[in-house]
Amino acid sequence: MIDLRDPVSQLIAQFGEQHVVAFVLVLARVSPLFILAPLFSSRMVPARVRGIVAVALAIGLSPVVGSGQEIPVDVMGIGELILKELLVGGAFAFVLGALFAAISVAGTFLDTLIGFGFGATVDPIHGNSSAVLSQTYGLIAVLIFIAIGGDAWVIEGLARTYDVVGLVDMPSLGHLVAGTGAAFVKIFTSAIQVAGPVMLALILTDAAFGVVSRVVPQLNVFAVGFPAKVVVGLLLIGVTLPFVAGWIADELQRDVGSALDTLKVA
Repeated sequence: MIDLRDPVSQLIAQFGEQHVVAFVLVLARVSPLFILAPLFSSRMVPARVRGIVAVALAIGLSPVVGSGQEIPVDVMGIGELILKELLVGGAFAFVLGALFAAISVAGTFLDTLIGFGFGATVDPIHGNSSAVLSQTYGLIAVLIFIAIGGDAWVIEGLARTYDVVGLVDMPSLGHLVAGTGAAFVKIFTSAIQVAGPVMLALILTDAAFGVVSRVVPQLNVFAVGFPAKVVVGLLLIGVTLPFVAGWIADELQRDVGSALDTLKVA
């Protein structure tokens, strides 16, 4: 018998067991988006705001994805489905978050080569300690993400995950692990694509100063080389940023498709 004095019981009595369980399951799939996905997990957005947006998305999606579904209402069945939803949402968000991780790694490579890595500060996006160029690339990626409507792409992709793996369907773990593993490996290769031209120029600059130091031993290479590397690095970063912006826009669209490809019904 349902105790109507309990707020949860009142909610179940008003909306029905199926609707309440569907809301909880959808919220479980949406929640990893605000922990791993770009922009949605940003520390610049207060945790309370992220929680409200997550609940709002779950309220909007649950009537649509839960219609026509026979959802189990026993404790074991609900617990199993919640774990499954967290796994599916986490895999989808991780693949999207790998793009911003690659951009941050690219900035870290350049910080190390130019020498900015000695002055690390707190990154406002991720809340971690990072150097100047890593933060700069991250902020540029966020601006591009907002400008091209990436948030709408991510929400649409999340809604499409229910076409691939429904509320009561179980995903293929092998396919899920393979997809997230491929996204993890892609972090390094994508970082090389973003930072590669500037890294090559900086390595050639180091090699040139190495030759100069052998020809002119009296020259203080450390005093001359550091400012030269800063000038060369910043100049090439400014030249390559438009290409990086186009790469981020194209890669984001591909990553939404890749995130959906990681999901498959067992």
